Amino acid sequence: MHASKPLTVALLAGEHSGDLLGSGLMRALREQHGEVEFIGVGGPLMAAEGLTSLVPMEDLAVMGIAEVVGRLPTLLRHRKHIITTLLAKRPAVFIGIDAPDFNLPIAKRLKAQGIPTMHYVSPSVWAWRQGRIKGIKASVDHVLCLLPFEKSFYDQHGLPATFVGHPLADTIPMQWPKADARAELGLADDFTVALLPGSRSGEIARLGPVFLAAAQEFHQRHPQAKFISPMISTARAEQFRALQRELAPELPLTLIDGKSRSAMAAADALLLTSGTVTLEAMLIKRPMVVAYRFNWLSYQLIKRMFKAKFFSLPNLLADTELVPELVQHEVTPEALANALEKQLAAADDGHLIERFRSLHHRLQRDADAVSAKVALELATR
Repeated sequence: MHASKPLTVALLAGEHSGDLLGSGLMRALREQHGEVEFIGVGGPLMAAEGLTSLVPMEDLAVMGIAEVVGRLPTLLRHRKHIITTLLAKRPAVFIGIDAPDFNLPIAKRLKAQGIPTMHYVSPSVWAWRQGRIKGIKASVDHVLCLLPFEKSFYDQHGLPATFVGHPLADTIPMQWPKADARAELGLADDFTVALLPGSRSGEIARLGPVFLAAAQEFHQRHPQAKFISPMISTARAEQFRALQRELAPELPLTLIDGKSRSAMAAADALLLTSGTVTLEAMLIKRPMVVAYRFNWLSYQLIKRMFKAKFFSLPNLLADTELVPELVQHEVTPEALANALEKQLAAADDGHLIERFRSLHHRLQRDADAVSAKVALELATR
């Protein structure tokens, strides 16, 4: 369906992952509608699809309370400018991509003025701070969900939502042979465990030492094992290497510059931190053990507010414990090494990998095209 009348669509992404989602959505909108004018905020990928940013996306990508407080005047100034511009421009639809703390207040102002609003990537309201649903309903007309169980939460609360699938399930191949990944990374054909202690310095400080000690424990039991660790930046690589020199100097560990997906595909098993990386690991179909440590105060708050049965995405999606997950005081070298052995044994009969495969199929929905279709229905209603 190609319409002749140009459509104005506003999109707002606050960080790299949102820029990736936004660029795919923009391509699909143009394919389905023809002429579309894009305004809002995005990064280089969205710019390449024709978006002119109202403010620099980097200004919005702030993590942590302290950082947000320091940048508050800038953030508030940007928000005011975005709202003023969009109210004057009156786009056919506003799509906030993730970054709910920044996007939802903007959506609320636009919705109050009769502009249709959507939010792409559900906040994890089903897991904790469930009271936020009232604010989400006041701000958006429709939520695009990446995970199937999120839609049922919105159905219960009477907010229109569509499960669009996960873009990662569209991009990661159904089969990723170990040999191909090892050839790409120049690795020998050894039994290999990948360690992924996180991409932030705080995560590496909390999880790095115990991951290294667990690797050492595993290596004592299985002397033929080798270890690899993909690192997001030189700074994180230096931080992790310094920990290794101090705590596990003899461990046969190769650090890999970026390429975390290839590193996971090259491994026989993974020891990783919680987050989207567990979904990538599941789609790459490798046995894994998931561990997380919060700082003490965060853990006390989360423990009281967290409502979900599991915290790793493979288990949440399967609604059963497919992979071992250990948190806080449970994260010890011995417990992690034991869990790795148990998970490798579970993967031997092929049942675990088969479950991963069926979950991959379930998430494979062509997220860009489905999201664009829903957005156009809302825009032209």
